[in-house]
Amino acid sequence: MNEDIKKELGKDPDGLLTYEYIANHINSIDDIIGDLVDNMITVDHSGQFIVSAARYLHAIDPEKYAGAISTLITAAIEKDRERRYIGDLLSLWGDDYAEHAATLSAGDDNFRRIYKRLYPTGI
Repeated sequence: MNEDIKKELGKDPDGLLTYEYIANHINSIDDIIGDLVDNMITVDHSGQFIVSAARYLHAIDPEKYAGAISTLITAAIEKDRERRYIGDLLSLWGDDYAEHAATLSAGDDNFRRIYKRLYPTGI
């Protein structure tokens, strides 16, 4: 990541600036997506913008950004202890995720962790 971008995003108090940078430069961030994700994880203490970034990247290209999305989801699970935002991530597994919760939980650790946190005794 070049020094101008680092300086700009170094002022990010909560992740919003980094999220906006990702959204506004989506066609030119492939080389620095890892740095952007790392910055967002560092500055977003609640997980709000981490969740938004994961959902945005998933909407743009879930395969291309799979690594970044997975990293963001893992960070969101750790940071969003009040469960204010992580529920929005379940949509990444489809609208019918609840019908397939057992299968998804067995095959995807991030899904399992979110689901268990939100529904400790099941739906």
